[in-house]
Amino acid sequence: MPTITRSLLLLIYFSAIPWSPAGAADSIEKPIVSPATVAGTRIVNSEQLIEAASDMPGLILIDSRVAADRTDGFIEGSVSLTDTDTSCASLAEVVPGKATPVLFYCNGIRCGRSAKAAAVAVACGYSDVLWFRNGMEEWLDKQYPLVH
Repeated sequence: MPTITRSLLLLIYFSAIPWSPAGAADSIEKPIVSPATVAGTRIVNSEQLIEAASDMPGLILIDSRVAADRTDGFIEGSVSLTDTDTSCASLAEVVPGKATPVLFYCNGIRCGRSAKAAAVAVACGYSDVLWFRNGMEEWLDKQYPLVH
């Protein structure tokens, strides 16, 4: 086997083996997984979201994703309010009253944005907080429509 081919094969082989400097394993970020529950919220799935939208007059849907994610599509009627911008003051601008039902969603269980935003809403005194934990991942898996 010519030297260049053997070297190329060795390069390909060794580049496929994960490598990290000593101690780097401690600094590797693990994938974000949203909590199983958020105190003070009710977790809903996509069908329950659709049902809530028709059965709960005044339900406010809040998309906690960043604007760039929203350009790929969003659930009809949702309001964009990222988790980093969610506060008692920003919620008061979007949700008419503390008893108004409000539902938060983001990209899915590997996205913690809606969990953080829902927890803020509960801390601000909102009493009817729903959380679509599986978010856009489930919505897209079920091939439900998006607005672009």
